Amino acid sequence: MTGTKSGFRRVVCSIAQKFHSHEHPGAEKAGWNKNVAGPISVDSTSLRGKVALITGSSKSIGASIAKTLAAQGAFVVINYAKDGRSAEEVAQQINMAAIASTSDLASGSLPLKSMDHHGNGDNDVETPRQQPEPQAVVIKADSSTISGGQYLLQETLRLFGRLDILVLSAGLMGSKALSEIDESFFDAHFNFNVKAPLFLVKAAADVMTRPGGRIIFLSTSLTAASTLLPNALCYVASKGAVEQITRVLAKDLGTQGFTVNTIAPGPVNTALFRAGTPQHVIDSIAAQIPNHRIAEPDDIAPIVAFLASPAAQWVNGQILGVNGGYVV
Repeated sequence: MTGTKSGFRRVVCSIAQKFHSHEHPGAEKAGWNKNVAGPISVDSTSLRGKVALITGSSKSIGASIAKTLAAQGAFVVINYAKDGRSAEEVAQQINMAAIASTSDLASGSLPLKSMDHHGNGDNDVETPRQQPEPQAVVIKADSSTISGGQYLLQETLRLFGRLDILVLSAGLMGSKALSEIDESFFDAHFNFNVKAPLFLVKAAADVMTRPGGRIIFLSTSLTAASTLLPNALCYVASKGAVEQITRVLAKDLGTQGFTVNTIAPGPVNTALFRAGTPQHVIDSIAAQIPNHRIAEPDDIAPIVAFLASPAAQWVNGQILGVNGGYVV
């Protein structure tokens, strides 16, 4: 599923994007100084009408983030590189939930009224209810490369006309100690986890909604843990770089009304985490967590949803450990 946009919505989204851009000629007249971003509404964690791009969101934590952002009202882009079936399933779940929600609202006591192109209601004429446009679309792109990230961004803008939230969920986690790593193994981690996300952020920062744009990286609690293994060298080093990038970009992009934050999950019950990990090791890790279990992806996603919301406008440049007390 690639998703389509009506001509009317494309025009509206284009106008909205131009208004939010610092290049819009009426922006300063409307009271916003591009050099001094003022406060925005913080009365809600709703993401209604926002557009979110989540890299690596066909399964696991990324999929849970996409579903949670959609549940808060955002339009979401599901990105995958290989597993198209899983990506389509995530999008279908979101879109079916949106249709059900629309049906529930439409079945209430207030009938739907016809609207002209200026948004004026006709209280005397009821019109047939139209099938809602997809809330989630799927885009295949290799987000481990700069070119793949550029394509992903361009397609998001083509389909939705704007971008409010960027979540860098895709990543690589290999396991080799110093004696085993070679240049290609090192480069793979830093290209995927550091270089490609950084350049995607660079391109997105030119077109994202401002003020109010949200950029959220994913790291790992291993960057602060004392119980880590030698084979985590390249993975932890690359995620440490992400955390420092977050601190610097918060100072840089914060002047334009963006927030840049990173969440650092602890052990999460995903296929990637369980691959090659004996159950007794997983049990041992779980025993170190106060709740005596490892996290599920749904434990992580709500924190991302909060950081993406207007309520989090004063959270910037932070590394949030989301690990249930595994690392304190």
